[in-house]
Amino acid sequence: MKSSCRKVLSCFLLFSSIVLPYRISHATPEHSRGDASSIAFATLGRPRYAFDIYSLTISDPSKETRLTDGNSINFNGYFASLSALPFLKNHSPPSVNLVYVTERNGSASIYLDTLHVSPSLGLESRSLLGVSVQFNRVQIPLVGDDKFSGEVSMKDRPSLVGSSLVYVSTHENPRKPRASWAAVYLTQLTNGSTLRLTPKGVADFSPAVSPSGVWTAVASYGEAGWHGDVQELCTDIYVFSTLDGSNRMKVIEHGGWPTWADDSTLYFHRRCDDGWWSVFRAVLTAKKGRFHPKSTVVERLTPPGLHAFTPAASVANKNFIAVATRRAGSQYRHIELFDVVSSEFIELTRTISPNSHHFNPFISPDSALVGYHKCRGTTSDGRTNELYLESVNSPLPSISLFRIGGSFPSFSPDGKKIAYVNSPGVYVMNSDGSGARVVSNLSAFSTAWDWKRKGVVYTSVGPTFASETSKVDIISINVDDDDLSYKTLTTGGENNAFPSASPDGKWVVFRSGRSGYKNLYIMDALDGEKVALHRLTEGPWSDTMCNWSPDGDWIAFASDREDPGSGSFELYKIHPNGRGLQKLIQSGSGGRANHPWFSPDGKYIAFTSDYAGVSAEPISNPHHYQPYGDLFVIKSDGSGIRRLTHNSYEDGTPTWGPKSSAVCNVELSDSLSLCSFEDCHWLSISTMKSLGSSNRQCAEI
Repeated sequence: MKSSCRKVLSCFLLFSSIVLPYRISHATPEHSRGDASSIAFATLGRPRYAFDIYSLTISDPSKETRLTDGNSINFNGYFASLSALPFLKNHSPPSVNLVYVTERNGSASIYLDTLHVSPSLGLESRSLLGVSVQFNRVQIPLVGDDKFSGEVSMKDRPSLVGSSLVYVSTHENPRKPRASWAAVYLTQLTNGSTLRLTPKGVADFSPAVSPSGVWTAVASYGEAGWHGDVQELCTDIYVFSTLDGSNRMKVIEHGGWPTWADDSTLYFHRRCDDGWWSVFRAVLTAKKGRFHPKSTVVERLTPPGLHAFTPAASVANKNFIAVATRRAGSQYRHIELFDVVSSEFIELTRTISPNSHHFNPFISPDSALVGYHKCRGTTSDGRTNELYLESVNSPLPSISLFRIGGSFPSFSPDGKKIAYVNSPGVYVMNSDGSGARVVSNLSAFSTAWDWKRKGVVYTSVGPTFASETSKVDIISINVDDDDLSYKTLTTGGENNAFPSASPDGKWVVFRSGRSGYKNLYIMDALDGEKVALHRLTEGPWSDTMCNWSPDGDWIAFASDREDPGSGSFELYKIHPNGRGLQKLIQSGSGGRANHPWFSPDGKYIAFTSDYAGVSAEPISNPHHYQPYGDLFVIKSDGSGIRRLTHNSYEDGTPTWGPKSSAVCNVELSDSLSLCSFEDCHWLSISTMKSLGSSNRQCAEI
């Protein structure tokens, strides 16, 4: 790994006085004051994404051009016409106007890149024919750049309408557990004024503006809310006025990812009764400025036998659409054209990069280019820009927030080192990302440091997500010993996991399945259960993911005791003597709240939860076990919830360190595992035949 603290500069050039900052104001929370500290967390697969946006020429798909600059994560692009950019009308037409989402500077933003053909400057292009194209770039942050706003908020599927930007943001709390914060907004780029287009209490995803700009279509829960399924959100498609969100009406039952061919023709995807994701066309009927859903004609276009999703319509050529597909015999999703007249597919990306995932196509206004995003691997200068340690903007000023390229991190008591798991094995590194080394090659999960014995780390060795009888044991590792001495603290292997030491260094709390259920136990910290062991909780449920408070008075943990076996977990705390059980928080009916960790002063608890629902259609992203996990902080009595992260990934396993860390971004050096993330597991072709008619229907969920 190599460390870099490069400041990212955005090139406003002649346009800096036009695009104004987008700001969201919040009162400073009580727990943003006081001693500075750090929270580190993991995001499944995220350090390996390194997305950039690429394009292919439809008439000659042998040439692939990288459009974005290789900085951070760039995805979900939109080709804007020059007529949609009135503030650029006095300047020479660029080759490409690209609007896209980027995660540089520690938070999500939306950028506009205007790309001009240049013989000597710019951008790599790859071609089977050896042709090279280069660009001179002008880059303009449109909304959300942390240089101005200081806010963290996920933004997705942007569109330009004149001097206005339509996009998704998650900055407003609906004040309802497990309700998505995703809503569509319109920002006037000339003055920065912002209007929420989505009604309060409703979640909208994947906005698409009609060719005239009059209408915006979205995938929406309406008021029904999220049922907890990630394979099928069961959204409907609504249409409303782009200007102000008025005239909102449901036009399609059961659909997502809408895209317009003209102001009366929509394409969208849905999972069908036979289990296959397919693309549909809907022809809308309008009378007196309103659509009439009963007159909508819906037709399935793509056949069973392959998955087709995230369609993009062509406005200039209505004979085809672009889709992402997963075909039998391939582990990767690719971009293809689908001829809506002949019902034939034309492959685009498979011949260019057969072993890469390609996401969320979009088509240029003249239908000459199809764009998409994929993992870039190394850039032309040999850099990966894939980050192992990444600073993330924190909404709480006294807390440093950063993502780590492993899982289950924990800080040493002095905050100078971090232990973490990176399959397979346990690692320790300095808190600035330097000096990483393997301290165990065993398959492990969870880490925790001893408060008193310097250099002692506890971990669980064995399979994750396993039954009560699975062989999992807790070991301690003295990472400061040259020989890395190990000691096994539990016996029998009945899924003993999630150790956390008491502040006096005498005890370790952990969960065990030895009774047939996963409950909490406390054992001797030095020699384990053979010296001392007593049971802390008892019942036919799962108590797990325990963490001891710094003052020694409380143990926080996650439990499904309200509905054993349901997968729904709430947070509790209990005294080490088994008294004073208190419920802290529940993420709505059937929700999940996991991995609690006390702040260094014991006044707050960080945890991961689906409290904020989903932020984007899960099928538009790589695989996540729970693509709804974000980090939150509550007071130790369960009050005052605050959201820390806003994205459509799975953030989890937070840990809280004793001091603020000025984290510089640390790049991966392991080139063998670049882009090594997976597609959604539930898109597996092999499971489709068994799925068949047993596939759950939205109305039944």
